[in-house]
Amino acid sequence: MNIAVVGTGYVGLVTGTCLAETGNHVICVDIDEKKVNKMRNGEVPIYEPHLDVLFERNIKQGRLKFTTDLEEAVGPAQVVFLALPTPPGEDGSADLSYVLGVADNLGRIMKDYKVLVDKSTVPVGTADKVTAAVQRHATVDFDVVSNPEFLREGFAVDDFLKPDRVVVGTSSDKAKKIMEELYKPYVRQGNPIIFMDEKSAELTKYAANAFLATKITFMNEIANLCELLDADVDKVRIGIGTDTRIGKRFLFPGIGYGGSCFPKDVQALAKSASEVNYDFTILDSVMRVNENQKTIIVPKIKDFYGGELKGKHFALWGLAFKPDTDDIREAPALYVIDKLLEAGATITAYDPEAMENVKARVGDKISFAEDEYSALDDADALIIATEWSVFRSPDFDVVMQKLKEKVIFDGRNLYELDQMKDLGFYYSSIGRRTIIPQG
Repeated sequence: MNIAVVGTGYVGLVTGTCLAETGNHVICVDIDEKKVNKMRNGEVPIYEPHLDVLFERNIKQGRLKFTTDLEEAVGPAQVVFLALPTPPGEDGSADLSYVLGVADNLGRIMKDYKVLVDKSTVPVGTADKVTAAVQRHATVDFDVVSNPEFLREGFAVDDFLKPDRVVVGTSSDKAKKIMEELYKPYVRQGNPIIFMDEKSAELTKYAANAFLATKITFMNEIANLCELLDADVDKVRIGIGTDTRIGKRFLFPGIGYGGSCFPKDVQALAKSASEVNYDFTILDSVMRVNENQKTIIVPKIKDFYGGELKGKHFALWGLAFKPDTDDIREAPALYVIDKLLEAGATITAYDPEAMENVKARVGDKISFAEDEYSALDDADALIIATEWSVFRSPDFDVVMQKLKEKVIFDGRNLYELDQMKDLGFYYSSIGRRTIIPQG
């Protein structure tokens, strides 16, 4: 098929590249001319494992192209994906101005039937609003479909090429057949394409992310309680995770969730509920708990140093909101950095992929290291904020040699307590007893 993807952010670029990988001809549209030129030259503007290989291959084979001209992309397309930003407003509602602005333009330029696909995460009722915006100027038939994405950063290519399920919201038989044909190559192993009405599809995305955010937050609450009751959250996690009704995933405690999806989607779902006078109490609690969880490690640091952090220097491992991405949106590390700087501490940070993005945000307020061990130079303690694989099995001889004291505050529970005890570290983690060296 000929496909247009409007927007080359995280979702749009992965979507366009993966659609090209199965033989479709894809033109991606973005208003940023510099970004478009870089992509034309084979530069991938985001970090996502395996994306660069597919990106380069499909550009070379002529199936993946880029433009700033919406009409150039939309003209030959049978399907137009809208993968545009929907940032939260001050009241938590999703800002649809980008989506509806493009919809208005589409109505002016379409010359034949097209399927318009809402790929962005959007509130219930958005398909109706997009339809109305297109209809104001359209002189041809079209259908608007809701097709929410379920891409995990760090695994997005695999998630698109081998999805657990594909959700398609449409009331049109014609659009249904086209979407079924488009997605058939990705579900050859039997995973379902689930068809439903547009509003149910829109709500499905919010419901999925809100549930996962709630599961994470519940486990963080259990971890906090474990510390007060002298229980071990790792043992509790295993004990409940082996219950097939609960499952093992999303039960790892830490310093909260971040990223572009969970915070925004939970907030938007709560706002949608309030607009129909429904008090979605559990989501209010999830947001409140997660906000506190992001910096829950800071009081532990202050307690260790008697409440005074002025003049202390910390090594910080991890800046991205999760491993295998350079995304720092709502990253807990940023909140920890702000709190430590407010208290008068200094920081040297290292992250395999996210340092340039953090530099753009904080400038020279903190220092950045070339590798994880260089970050330890002259540091009073090590703080871990992101569970990158490279941090899981460090050379502890080097760590002990470089740190002023053997002190680690671990926001991701990377290390075994017995190991930390044997090595003589003061080791504070989440939901587990604190290891205090003897003598």
